[in-house]
Amino acid sequence: MESKPSSSPPNFIDQQVVPGDVVLDLSTMTNQTIKLGSGLRQDGDAISAIKAGVLRFAKPNKYWVESSQKRYVPCAGDTVLGIVVDSRSDNFLVDIKGPTLAFLPVLAFEGGTRRNIPKFEVGTLLYVRVVKANVGMNPELSCMDASGKAAEFGRLKDGYMFESSTGLSRMLLSSPTCPVLEAFGKNLSFEIAVGLNGRVWVNAESPANLILVANAIMKSESLSAVQQKFLVERLLKRVQ
Repeated sequence: MESKPSSSPPNFIDQQVVPGDVVLDLSTMTNQTIKLGSGLRQDGDAISAIKAGVLRFAKPNKYWVESSQKRYVPCAGDTVLGIVVDSRSDNFLVDIKGPTLAFLPVLAFEGGTRRNIPKFEVGTLLYVRVVKANVGMNPELSCMDASGKAAEFGRLKDGYMFESSTGLSRMLLSSPTCPVLEAFGKNLSFEIAVGLNGRVWVNAESPANLILVANAIMKSESLSAVQQKFLVERLLKRVQ
């Protein structure tokens, strides 16, 4: 969807909205195209919320409604963690916690050709990007960024994956860095991959550290920034 936004974000930014709220008026917006993410719908010049949550704006031009929920609604551009459930000649079937399974074409990899098709067993965990997400159709995935590079996408080996809410996922991906991740990053060496579909993968040098980080992340969603830092400090004292 394209239109022209104003130079300053509307007053609804970072505010609670409910279904039916008109959050943007395209007739008053100029100068630049915009992108609509999940939770928003266009009806003429009016952009309305279709779910309750907080209206978010990401520079340069994306708007979406952020809410904490277990169910994930796929949106083009999202990065998610998917689990391979089947493989076919042309694509892999991947569970991304959406209403339907997603397709990952066997050529949707950097340098992908019929001669070097990857082999993924059922249960393989992948970090992927949603490239198509239309109502009534299976989402399409890719293991490449927008420029066609593998970047960080692909198979996630070892480690531990757990389910969370979409709200926790967005908190972990927020900028500046989420307090619980910032606090651990100063004291432990670990890897993390966060999907906007409410799945989180963690890997660390030892099983004890892995469990420590994973448990702290799962407990952090309802905590303030100060409480998150206190939680990490308390947990680190137990293992030092």
